[in-house]
Amino acid sequence: MIRQGRKRAIYVCPVAEPGIVDRPVIKTVIIALAGLVFVLWIGLAYWVNKDARRRTRNVFGVGVATLVGLVPYVGPVVYLLFRPSETRNDARSRAAELAAFETIAAGRGTTCPVCTAPVEADFLVCPVCTTRLRGACAHCDAPLQPLWQICPYCATPVAPELDLDAALTQELHAVATLDLAAETADL
Repeated sequence: MIRQGRKRAIYVCPVAEPGIVDRPVIKTVIIALAGLVFVLWIGLAYWVNKDARRRTRNVFGVGVATLVGLVPYVGPVVYLLFRPSETRNDARSRAAELAAFETIAAGRGTTCPVCTAPVEADFLVCPVCTTRLRGACAHCDAPLQPLWQICPYCATPVAPELDLDAALTQELHAVATLDLAAETADL
């Protein structure tokens, strides 16, 4: 199309003006962001694969986890929900700690409840702090647990321990009665 004016003719081109997306700077930013999103997606899939290998030896499980991790951005979140709670190294460390504690507990044996000194099963008193651990049977001198009612070695009934409060109260009443009786006898 030709326009004619006073001075000279101007030719107008029917090509549309480029939009904002067609500008070189904007194109570069969009390509860079798309590349960043792609690298982040591949990085998440790689992290899922590496984490799954640290948590299980099952090759099939690692493969499934990696495939789930390849689902863009949702896969790693789903993997986080269903992954094993501890790594293989954590499980190995926990098992070693439990074995060490069991070894320590097995080698310790019984201890005194007061001073925690090691004592034998047949000790009647603690040799360190002289705390009475068990009573002795009146018939066979075997060590007895405090709650036993009868000696399991000779079938002798265990006499209940003396209640000091009750014994002192009875003695006090007996002395008072004797004093009262002696005073009445003097009258």
